Amino acid sequence: MQTEMLQNDIFTIIGKAVDALQQAGEIAPGGMIVLGCSTSEVAGARIGKGSVPELGQIIASAMLEACRKRGLYAAFQCCEHLNRAIVMEQEALDARRLTQVKAVPQPKAGGSVPAAAWKLLSRPALAVNVQADAAIDIGDTLVGMHIRPVAVPLRMEENRIGHANLVMAYSRLPFIGGSRAVYE
Repeated sequence: MQTEMLQNDIFTIIGKAVDALQQAGEIAPGGMIVLGCSTSEVAGARIGKGSVPELGQIIASAMLEACRKRGLYAAFQCCEHLNRAIVMEQEALDARRLTQVKAVPQPKAGGSVPAAAWKLLSRPALAVNVQADAAIDIGDTLVGMHIRPVAVPLRMEENRIGHANLVMAYSRLPFIGGSRAVYE
């Protein structure tokens, strides 16, 4: 029963997070949101010390569902054992002309969420990095390196999934030109 409640919470919170990011960041269909997640932290353990593949499956499924409903691409940050490479659909990698690398994420070498996403995607691919439109970080995974500048923090009432912190950011265009510039 508790796993079912957590699963429902995860789908709800990730759906709200994707909605909030899409709205605040004015992310058009075809945009990309990258997710970094420590299932260890969600379960109450220290990051990297208690991977939970079952949670990875739930979280990856929730992110894919939320993004697909909104016409967005989901991407998943691997852990440092795969140099924080990004799992995504081959189509998204090709469209962005990203550098593809060869590895298949595993729960203890890439992370439980990217490993689950790899199995759920129709044509999974691994990119060395990405500059996504927005990011969701569950469990302090430092996903900010994969957000296009300028990153703007976004908060919502639900700021935890399980025991893990939930942090979000979207990108905005940089302002240039100083005091004489006109932006609208």
